[in-house]
Amino acid sequence: MFENLGWMEIITLLLLGLFIFGPDRLPKAIADGVKFLQNLRRMARNATSDLSKDLGTNIQIEDLNPRTFLRKHVLSEEDEAAIRRPLEGLLSDVKDTARDLDVRKDITAPVAAAPAVEDKPAAKRTFDLDAT
Repeated sequence: MFENLGWMEIITLLLLGLFIFGPDRLPKAIADGVKFLQNLRRMARNATSDLSKDLGTNIQIEDLNPRTFLRKHVLSEEDEAAIRRPLEGLLSDVKDTARDLDVRKDITAPVAAAPAVEDKPAAKRTFDLDAT
């Protein structure tokens, strides 16, 4: 459960709990938190077993993610491959195009100086200023 927490984080949480609940109520708050987690796990286990029983397949808690559920229980491997095939071709085309473009070259290219403005009579405008 505490795989991602280091010792410093656990000590910080305990000190924070001590300041919030006080030394008298902290053990009861920890016990209530543990009971809540146990009830939550039991509810998730019951939900997955009910869902497995209704669907006739073995479902794990990780399968409740819709993407994982569809991939594992609804789509066959052939269906998944048929869906991925056109997208993989499109992805390879995009990667090839991106490889052909040298974006760094365009970014680091020096900006050309603006051409000098000559004093010529105004050219006839080809667009309507009121329309914009």
